[in-house]
Amino acid sequence: MARAATTRRKIITTAAAWAIGLLIFFPIYWTILTSFKTEAQAINNPPLFFNFDWTLENYAIVQERSDYMRFLWNSVILAGGSTLLGILVAVPAAWSMAFVPSKRTKDILMWMLSTKMLPAVGVLYPISLLFVQLGLLDTRIGLIIVLMLINLPIIIWMLYTYFKEIPGEILEAARMDGAGLKEEILYVLTPMAVPGIASTILLNFILAWNEAFWTLNLTAASAAPLTAFIASYSSPEGLFFAKLSAASTMAIAPILILGWFSQKQLVRGLTFGAVK
Repeated sequence: MARAATTRRKIITTAAAWAIGLLIFFPIYWTILTSFKTEAQAINNPPLFFNFDWTLENYAIVQERSDYMRFLWNSVILAGGSTLLGILVAVPAAWSMAFVPSKRTKDILMWMLSTKMLPAVGVLYPISLLFVQLGLLDTRIGLIIVLMLINLPIIIWMLYTYFKEIPGEILEAARMDGAGLKEEILYVLTPMAVPGIASTILLNFILAWNEAFWTLNLTAASAAPLTAFIASYSSPEGLFFAKLSAASTMAIAPILILGWFSQKQLVRGLTFGAVK
């Protein structure tokens, strides 16, 4: 009876997990499916799932109307640049809070986290004025700095959590062997925290890639990423659902590929570690 109950529980748990996974993935699936429909089929009632004429016309129109590669390259530069800059700032900050804490460390951590509760529109006007005065409006470097700053609290919190799990005695041993602060961070701390740093980089990259509020308000053309590319298909005349879905599919494709590749590498690493 115990074995039967366990098998039944596994079946129920597996079915529930698949149901939740399909529910979460359905919007992405529907977006991809709609991108292969005509505009009339996209707004058809009842919705068409498979019995429609598949077409690549929307992708051709999107590519003809917009320079997709320019928007894609801007997204890669903005997400990659803000992530790299954030890691360079966050690693020393998290190290100091984890291994050289003061009586105000917890207060500082809570203050940094509280900045994420502030509505972005509350600081849009002063940041816009600063961008105009400094000549950073519609520039990549300006957006990289903004994206880095808005995600910096999360990066520091994540790295702080990972660093706290590393025994301080290891760093003390490195100091006794003559390691300076630079060597301690680069050659002792960083290699031990590679999994945590990698997951932090991936999360920050995705957050920066998906950021829409700042990219839509601080860019016009030159530094516009894929979020602006998608928003351009919403016009006063109405929403062109099929073309909007095609643009969205082209925008999320790199992230889906990155997520699949990261998951594959993670599984391979875990399997190799288990065999080893």
